[in-house]
Amino acid sequence: MGRFCVIVIDSCGAGEQADAAAYGDTGANTLGNTARKVGGLSLPTLQSWGLGNLTEIAGCPRTSAPRASVGLMQERSQGKDTTTGHWEMMGVVLEEGFTTFPHGFPAELMHEWQRLSGVPGYLGNTTASGTTILDELGEEHVRTGKPIVYTSADSVFQIAAHEERVPLATLYDWCEAARKIGKQYGIARVIARPFVGSGKGHYQRTYNRRDFSQPPPAGMVLDLLASKGVRTTGVGKIPDIYDGHGIAVSVHTEGNADGLRKTAELLRSMEAGFLFVNLVDTDMLYGHRRDYRGYARALAEIDAALPSIAAALRPGDLLLLTADHGNDPTMPGTDHTRELVPLVVYAPGRERGSELGLRASFCDLGATVAEYFGVAAPHGKSFLQAVV
Repeated sequence: MGRFCVIVIDSCGAGEQADAAAYGDTGANTLGNTARKVGGLSLPTLQSWGLGNLTEIAGCPRTSAPRASVGLMQERSQGKDTTTGHWEMMGVVLEEGFTTFPHGFPAELMHEWQRLSGVPGYLGNTTASGTTILDELGEEHVRTGKPIVYTSADSVFQIAAHEERVPLATLYDWCEAARKIGKQYGIARVIARPFVGSGKGHYQRTYNRRDFSQPPPAGMVLDLLASKGVRTTGVGKIPDIYDGHGIAVSVHTEGNADGLRKTAELLRSMEAGFLFVNLVDTDMLYGHRRDYRGYARALAEIDAALPSIAAALRPGDLLLLTADHGNDPTMPGTDHTRELVPLVVYAPGRERGSELGLRASFCDLGATVAEYFGVAAPHGKSFLQAVV
């Protein structure tokens, strides 16, 4: 048994899906538009692997001899959020998306949450940018101890609290209570958003964030791997997204640099199994904040780390890079974008990759991982034989 490593560059879309207009995302292209706005991206490793063959990326041109196998994946599920995209990667297709709350959460939901959690009231309960709402309500929160509740275009119940005002354990308990209540309302995730800082204009969210997801349906690829004895190591928010299902080892990270470093370290030490990584900064710090310069820097940081990660691979291993949705930092608003996602598969020792085309579903990724470990996936068409 070898090692299969999947790195999800959170929100790194590669152009609008055919149904993007239904989501208000016509023209979205996270990679292409970011590159255009900054005057070109410098991604020498990804360029040599063939990333520029997938969409027009200024500074990252096409190559006639890509060192990795490349293609695109489209999402079959309804929605464009983290949970939907990651679940589909592991074989779960949602015909009906999670519930969203563009006008805030209903009074009965909030009442039930207060009763179950014991929170001393709440502030907000609106759709908002996570950084803007801290400036608007942070000082009142610190004064009263009432948590800040907000949502976005995604199905998320977000609870913000200052780490010096509300202990992390208490914040996490409030989130657990919200998850229990939220299940009956179709909420995909509850997110703890702890922050620090001395006042308006100085608040900063911390990496003590935690995601409290609804449990995925039984029978996804991670469950099948576990039943066969394949150990899955989840890095970053991966364990939270799947509510721990099928995850043998959970590795917390504090940003992309830490996640990339730990990925290389794990590949140098783990004997066999599935390594599943999420790099969240591209989405959390730059996509939602519409910071295309920061997004470009984050991509360059990932590219610079790839040689050390590739060097830790052994013959027979596979390294796959993809995304869970788009979040074009050049688009209006602050929300995810409905996009195709890149599929880049590097096999050590292979001098030239294959063309993987446009995959019908993110499920093809899970089917490929499943076949690699000798498991039959519930959905999807494996492309394993094209990349080994």
